[in-house]
Amino acid sequence: MIFRNGLTDVPYPRCRGLVIIALSAMVSILDCCTALALQVAGLQSPHSFLADPDSNSYFISNMNGDGQARDNNGFITKLSGNGEIIAFKFIQGGLGPVTLHAPKGMAIVGQVLYVADLEAVRTFDKTTGKPLDSIPIPDRKGARGGESVSVPAGIAADTQGRLYVTDQGADAIYRIDTAPTLKLSTFIADKDLAGPSGVAVHPKTGNILVVSWDSGKVFEITPEGAKSELVSNGFFTARFQNLGGVDFDRWGNMYVADTTKGKIWRMMPNKKFQVIAEYLPTPRGVGIDRQNHLILVPYQEANAAEVNGLESPVVSTGEKKKRTLADYGFVEPPKADKEGRPVR
Repeated sequence: MIFRNGLTDVPYPRCRGLVIIALSAMVSILDCCTALALQVAGLQSPHSFLADPDSNSYFISNMNGDGQARDNNGFITKLSGNGEIIAFKFIQGGLGPVTLHAPKGMAIVGQVLYVADLEAVRTFDKTTGKPLDSIPIPDRKGARGGESVSVPAGIAADTQGRLYVTDQGADAIYRIDTAPTLKLSTFIADKDLAGPSGVAVHPKTGNILVVSWDSGKVFEITPEGAKSELVSNGFFTARFQNLGGVDFDRWGNMYVADTTKGKIWRMMPNKKFQVIAEYLPTPRGVGIDRQNHLILVPYQEANAAEVNGLESPVVSTGEKKKRTLADYGFVEPPKADKEGRPVR
């Protein structure tokens, strides 16, 4: 994967490699200083890649076939913080009491892993993988007319432990209160959402960011439900095609995965966009490990996933400057770099 910073393409530094083979997946680790470059092969239609800094681990959801098939063969892969596979099928649909058809988005609140599956959000103990509970996502009258089958796709948690779940089939977003018990309500239903897929909560503002699969739009929604269109394609230009995922780094920079065009975009706080990776094989989503400043990308059709170190973003001015440790995410960037220059 090639990452772009400013005007130049910068391959992530390569150093001594260690290949680890575990179960039916292969992991290749390149350990550079404190950063991690990692490729995982042998997955089965991976959809989402989630970091859990509290347990120093990672989770990858595998749809294992058709994303709308009720075949109970989906599974979750768990990795350690250094990239070793803890369990290739940490949670496996059809094994014992586990139901998991085509797991897509994931989120963690406390000790619980929440997984968006067909027709329901299912919950598991993130340490043991034990199934805990589930809450159904009902079929509803579609915002575009007619009956719509629920297709939960993305899920994100806010700082208060509430979950936001996108329903790509019904053009809706649901909110789930996780305490004292699971309680679902419709947060927003609007045909303009056009197949909402990825969702993330802004780490600074608390607003909900949602990307559209059908229209390539990015929406920003307040916790009170006020929706605004943050980004859309122009009349003569089509920057985005099918957006599958969105996430933020710890400085508030937004990352968006365009599955069909094979690109990862970064939008800085001044709303300037940069392509930081391209020619990728169906990046279905994007996750950010904010603690270690890493980007996590699952490749659905390639049956693989990748982790790479992120360079801290700077506004491109055409002027070359000497790189510092901040460029590689080891220290916080200067305020000017972090916030960017005002849009003119």
